Amino acid sequence: MMFINPHPGWGVGWAPIPSLRKLTMQTVLAIFLMALSVTALSIPWVRRLAIRIGFVDAPAQRKLHSTPMPLMGGVAIFGGAVVAIITFVPDFPNTVAGVLLALTVVAVVGLLDDRYSLPAWAKLAGQFVGFLILAYFDIRVKLPIPELLNYTITFFWLAGISNAINFLDNMDGLSAGVSGVAAAFITLLGLQNNQFLVAGLAAAVFGACLGFLRFNFKPAQIFMGDAGALFLGFVLALLGLQLRFPANSSFVTWMVPVFILSLPIFDTTLVVFSRLRRGVSPNTPGKDHLSHRLVQRGFGQREAVLLIYLLTGAGGMLAVFITEATIPEGYLIFGTLLLLGAAAIWRLDSPS
Repeated sequence: MMFINPHPGWGVGWAPIPSLRKLTMQTVLAIFLMALSVTALSIPWVRRLAIRIGFVDAPAQRKLHSTPMPLMGGVAIFGGAVVAIITFVPDFPNTVAGVLLALTVVAVVGLLDDRYSLPAWAKLAGQFVGFLILAYFDIRVKLPIPELLNYTITFFWLAGISNAINFLDNMDGLSAGVSGVAAAFITLLGLQNNQFLVAGLAAAVFGACLGFLRFNFKPAQIFMGDAGALFLGFVLALLGLQLRFPANSSFVTWMVPVFILSLPIFDTTLVVFSRLRRGVSPNTPGKDHLSHRLVQRGFGQREAVLLIYLLTGAGGMLAVFITEATIPEGYLIFGTLLLLGAAAIWRLDSPS
């Protein structure tokens, strides 16, 4: 669990309460199937609506598509996940209501950006409002440090992952697939640690991603837009915070969500480093992401996307191992991954 000690008073995970004991593995499976079904069945309707009202992404030099693309897939992703949770998690606690409210704010800000191209500060402000809602419900990092630092770490984690997933949404099927793989590992870890609510929320995200991927994998028929990407990033960051591993020390298990989300973290680090090195603003759009660089090195777009799925899965497998690792093992793996990541960035950003 991210920055969390298993001792009482240090965690941020939802505590077991009677109304949630009804959640079982079968319920989690039902949540997954409903999210997948609702998302997949709603996509054709959402796609037609987007075309009818002109809610499309126009072609541009930095983009890979050559025709206007419907841009409301995030609405279907959000709707599928939320409908599944509301249907199968009756009498959920106020904290979950707060989570849904925060996610709604972030998704709506993303949808407004898709329509009106909001400035970066406006999108960040939306994420900050989402963070404030979570903080109001006491969902945050709780380290034995000054409270201001705990709040700061929480916000930077939420905003960082939200924007990393948004950055990653640059090729057909990429962001949805990576988010789906990450959600699948969070579902697995939640079930293994009897965190059925966390597992249920993650399963809803996993199902929604797969339902959307049916229409987004190359050649894409619809894009998720910022509404989908910011929603997925925010909810994955939140779920990473909520994972708990009482059988191991938080001094090592804080790495678990970092490993699960290591691919989008790496991609964002690569892009920011490369653009700063070239004297370009990190917010400037460009074809310098990991996916683009793989294509430039001879991979097809589908091959590049599938390879990134595989790398995301490798990060998830390391996360599973970390849950059982000793402190020396955990930090040895973490240090090795940092060195490999730095070497990869240096290699990828070097002239071919």
